[in-house]
Amino acid sequence: MRPIEHEARSSDDGVALTNGYGMRVLTGPHFYCVETNIWRWHVISREHQINDEIRAREVRIVGPEGEQIGIKPIREALQMAIDASMDLVNVAPQAKPPVCRIMDYGKFRYEQQKKEKEARKNQKIVDLKEVWFRSNIEENDYQTKLRNVVKFLKEGDKVKCSVRFRGREIAHAAIGQRILDRLSKEVAELCSVERVPKLEGRSMIMILAPKTTS
Repeated sequence: MRPIEHEARSSDDGVALTNGYGMRVLTGPHFYCVETNIWRWHVISREHQINDEIRAREVRIVGPEGEQIGIKPIREALQMAIDASMDLVNVAPQAKPPVCRIMDYGKFRYEQQKKEKEARKNQKIVDLKEVWFRSNIEENDYQTKLRNVVKFLKEGDKVKCSVRFRGREIAHAAIGQRILDRLSKEVAELCSVERVPKLEGRSMIMILAPKTTS
């Protein structure tokens, strides 16, 4: 069991609050003491103010099922959350008064993390594949490269198509342009040209992006 943390604040009148999972709130005319187990209350409170972290004197309460309960003093709101074995969560701190919902915050964060994890799992990470061509490429080699381009596009990846020039081949850059133009026409049903052929150093580069399916 982790140590118990104590926090003191001023209060107007005296109330003693207790709940079923190790929290005791003692209030009096000149003090407001909250005892909490660190493991529960501080691990899950990074994104919202919860329970004793809420500083407002009164809050607008939304119940566990979304029902509007109305404006209550913070002590009464805390007691309602305790009686329900739940947490009081400040969901709209900028509102006047702040809006707080009674919920199981640990369960809420768990469900949110599950949804975020599922969303990340379903996201398609687009890679940029690269296929090289020679300016004097043979037809058999060209068909092999073409099949690779088609495969990558069907898998949802972008393809960087490059024609390399050696030595004096750079003087015939138009050959590379024709190769890439032919390629873009043959895969036009699968992709769009994101970047038109452009000479960079001793290579002519074109980028193809797969068409999105509706």
